[in-house]
Order: sequence, then structure tokens, then C-alpha cells
Amino acid sequence: MEPFKRFETAKGPSLFLLPEWMEISEGLTVGFTGREGGESTTPWESLNCGLHVGDENAAVLDNRRRLAEALQWPYEAWTCGEQVHGNRVYQVKREDRGRGRLDRESAIQEADALMTAEKDVLLTSFYADCVPLYFYDPAEEVIALAHAGWKGTALEIAHHTVEAMSEAYGCLPANIRGGIGPSIGQCCYEVDGVVLSKIEPLVRELDELMQTRGLAGEQVVLPASEGKARINLKELNRQIMIKAGILPTRIELSEWCTGCRTDLFFSHRMEGGQTGRMVSWIGMGRGEALA
Repeated sequence: MEPFKRFETAKGPSLFLLPEWMEISEGLTVGFTGREGGESTTPWESLNCGLHVGDENAAVLDNRRRLAEALQWPYEAWTCGEQVHGNRVYQVKREDRGRGRLDRESAIQEADALMTAEKDVLLTSFYADCVPLYFYDPAEEVIALAHAGWKGTALEIAHHTVEAMSEAYGCLPANIRGGIGPSIGQCCYEVDGVVLSKIEPLVRELDELMQTRGLAGEQVVLPASEGKARINLKELNRQIMIKAGILPTRIELSEWCTGCRTDLFFSHRMEGGQTGRMVSWIGMGRGEALA
């Protein structure tokens, strides 16, 4: 069953929420945006939230405000990093609240994963096919968000995030919930030998791990045309989460494919690189007193 539920408002942004997590803790918000309900024009139409794709800054900032309003969160809580397809995990503290919401220069630099125990901080990151990874430890009240393209996946950013949560906050991996949001599916993601050479050693390692533990998993690499294959990045990140110690029963995996559903999502691959960016977010508390 699809864990990310589509939610539409009459005039607001299209949202894909993770209600099972949101029911765990009052004030927890978790989700992903669609492409509708914003101010951007073609080719970023309409809810583009990325400042790095050539869209008008004013439209992007208005779209971000629209999302904050739809979530009933103060815009000042919006916090994001400058993504570089790496595996650096940054610990967000109170003084980081709001970084990156107005411009790229103030964003947390070279950070594809953010984690925090701060309330009233809305962690955000941006996507147009890459895999959004969510982490929540209800025992220690710690959240994290990671951006995983094929490079971040090969660098095991999910594993690094779990380790960082454990080191910084004392989180036990078995207590952490993992979420894998809407992203490009294996059906639409064909790669060449350069990517395969980086991914295949990890795939072999994870195959052995899953077999040793007696766990089932979908085939991650399917041969396609000569020298190419279709990769299941979602399943690969699920197995990396398991390797990191998250229980399989605590991982939610979305079936939404950004490549198949360009009516709902932006897709860098299917739209020739000229498109907008969705946002993933996670936050604890609502923060009205700090606005």
C-alpha cells in the first residue's frame, strides 16, 4: 500500500503526506510536494521550489511560502542545504534555523543530509527524480532528511545518516523509522556502464547481506540494452537502510514514479533537464511562538 498519500487543496500546493508517521507524534510533519499549485511559469510550471534551475527567484520564494502556509508552519523555520550529490550529514542547531530559505548563499553548504533534535525547524531538500530519504527516531525525538541520487546512493548516504544520528544523539538504529519518498522508478531509470561500475560492488554486498539475513528484496539491476541496465534506486536505498540497522518493518517505500507521472511531479530525465524541483520536508513542532 502506498504510504505517501496525495492531498490536494482548492488553491494551495499539491502535497504527498506520510500520515502514518504524522500520527505517531503531535506536531510532526512529513511529506513531499507535487508540481501543481504554485506561481512559476513554463518550463518550471508551477510549484517549483528550487532556486538553482533558472526560475525567477520571486516565484520560487512565493512557492516556498505557499508550502509553509499550507503546512501551518512559519516560513522562518524553512531550513535547507546546498546539495552536491555527496554524503555529508550536517547537524542542524538552533542558530541554523531558516538558512537557505531566501537564497543559496545562506544555505548550509555541501550538505545532502540534515539532522536535528531541534523543535520548530523544518528540514527541506529538493528533487526532480532523485530519492528523498526520511528518518525519525521517536524515542530520542530526532529527525533527518537525505537527498540520494545515484552518487549519494553509491556513497551510502542513508547509512551515513543513521550513523550520524547515533553518534550525535544516541539514536539506536532499531528505533529509527526510515522513509523513501516519490522518485524515479526502475521502469524509467536506465544507466550506462559508468554508473553501473560504481553501483555494482554495493549491489553485490547488499545481495549477500540480504541472503545472510534471510530477507527478500526486489532485483536492483535489470539488464537493458547493450552495456546498460535499469536500476531500482528506491530498493537499493531500502537495503542500505537495513544494512545500517533499521528494521525492514520500519521502512516505508513509495511506489510513486516521478518519471511515469510528470502530470504530478517534475522529472529531470523525462523533461530534458528543463524543469522545476519538488521539496521533501520533515519537522517536529509548529513554532508559532518563534515566528
